[in-house]
Amino acid sequence: MNTRAPVEHYRQTAVQSAVLDASPHRLVSLMLGGIRQRLQLATACIEIGDIPRKGQAINEACMIIGELDGSLDHQAGGEIAASLASLYEYMQRRLLEANLNNDAERLREVDNLVADIESAWNAIEPPPA
Repeated sequence: MNTRAPVEHYRQTAVQSAVLDASPHRLVSLMLGGIRQRLQLATACIEIGDIPRKGQAINEACMIIGELDGSLDHQAGGEIAASLASLYEYMQRRLLEANLNNDAERLREVDNLVADIESAWNAIEPPPA
């Protein structure tokens, strides 16, 4: 019997509720946090030798980064959007390398980059409506 199933179902329901109720700013914040969680999980998986789960976590982080990249408004965002696009591309490359080489250091590098973006993003949170 899978005793984790009810806990996982509750977690999924909580995440879905948070997303449905979130402002656009909060959605980006949740995505950045999701990337970091997956990178930290992938790092732990390397340390314990759970290579399949490591690959899944890195793939999920890459998908979220791809969504963030795809949501950039290059017209309105100008130089900032272009810089973020370049950074997202760099992070994707580093994650591919980390996955291929089981390299926790590259995962930590990307986690630090995402943490910097997350910190800056949270600093510009608009006031509640």
